[in-house]
Amino acid sequence: MKRTNKVLLLSSVMMLLAACSSNDHGELVGVQDRQEWFPSDPFGMVYIPQGSYNMGNADQDLPYTLTAPTKTVSVRSFYMDQTEITNNEYRQFVNWVRDSIVRFRLAEDGLAEGYEFIDYAEMAEPTFYQEYIALNYPDSLQRHINWEPYLEWRTDRYPSTEYTEIIESIFISPEERFQGGKMVDSRQLNYVYYWLNRQKAGRKQNRVEYDYGDKDGDGLEYNYRDFIKENKEISDRSSFIEKEIINIYPDTLCWVHDLTYSFNEPQHDKYFWHPAYDDYPVVGVNWHQARAFANWRSKYRNDYLRREEGVTEQDFRLPTEAEWEYASRGGQNLVTYPWGGPYATNSSGCYLANFKPMRGNLTADGGFYPVKATAYSPNGFNLYCMGGNVAEWTSTAYEAASYYYVSDISPDFQYNASETDDVTLKRKVIRGGSWKDVAAFMQVSTRDFEYQDTGKSYVGFRTIQDFLGRDAKDF
Repeated sequence: MKRTNKVLLLSSVMMLLAACSSNDHGELVGVQDRQEWFPSDPFGMVYIPQGSYNMGNADQDLPYTLTAPTKTVSVRSFYMDQTEITNNEYRQFVNWVRDSIVRFRLAEDGLAEGYEFIDYAEMAEPTFYQEYIALNYPDSLQRHINWEPYLEWRTDRYPSTEYTEIIESIFISPEERFQGGKMVDSRQLNYVYYWLNRQKAGRKQNRVEYDYGDKDGDGLEYNYRDFIKENKEISDRSSFIEKEIINIYPDTLCWVHDLTYSFNEPQHDKYFWHPAYDDYPVVGVNWHQARAFANWRSKYRNDYLRREEGVTEQDFRLPTEAEWEYASRGGQNLVTYPWGGPYATNSSGCYLANFKPMRGNLTADGGFYPVKATAYSPNGFNLYCMGGNVAEWTSTAYEAASYYYVSDISPDFQYNASETDDVTLKRKVIRGGSWKDVAAFMQVSTRDFEYQDTGKSYVGFRTIQDFLGRDAKDF
């Protein structure tokens, strides 16, 4: 027993000395002092474990469309929003874009004291790193919006004439106002963001010739420097960075132009901004706007983590069609609806989702238009309204025959439609059916699409975040 204690004590001392010393004795020990990371469910999201399932029709293909043949596929672990993105959640995005525009104008104007840019080149006592940035970085990367000062929106508390002029510039002009109403000019709410086109990078890189020998036969070796000059588009990473400028305000007029000969003006007037609809799914958001929201959410979260010196997370994004269907099945295979059964009602005859149960009757299921995002019971993965309420955007382009050739490993069919004029490739898959659809559209295997630049009163979205690692149980 005493010998055991001595061995344990000696081991503890050696471990302590090793921890205090940077000497690894020449052993392969990996990089030390790495920041620890423990996964946790992002707020409002649920964990979906990895798995395989039979994607596509689980029953007879009655319309014989042949667009969803059964195919066994595998999907990695990810987090998914428990509900569709709600009006209030999307409004946070809208308000952030509004505030960033106002803050930029206040700083650029320079007359409203206290709202200046954070400019490294003009700091009184910059750090050596900030001096380096000021000398070497482009002007656009040297200054940042200052989010510290409070924005005053009450007209009786505007601090100056200059401030008043800048704040009022974000609202519609007086001659455009209806009955004196004051509202933000949605035409100005443009979100600018950048993303890395990895597919483009992959296509370019695959065409590179890596033979740097005497290719010209002149006795001089073709070196790497020559390669860089001739292949600047391939070697310059910036050529794969895409810029997007998206107006992010939902199309509230979708309620009017989607439903001909129908009175939906109250929905147009109130649905997006009134507190009564805060917890209802946002609609009128097109595919581009949904992607912009996911980009902003990633930036908003990771900016916070950097300020707190934490480990940044994987970006949020739209789910692929395969990921969406896997999550919709709730951990069950060969099912018809997200709740598992073959019927749209339970044993008591109660409807299990918000859809159009009978011709002309939208209220038999307790709903009418979209209802609260948690109005019906969740599926096996604890996800609400994966069938009905509003259909949901995916990242996948709609190709009727794609199931026949996409991979069985994280299957997807993506295409950057900005690189082509083929209108069919600008169709994006929507899933889940909506409040105005019949039950067949809520089936887990039913495929449908909308064009990427259209916002509909029956289409919303939810985002996902890839899980980093194999399984949450590993941590």
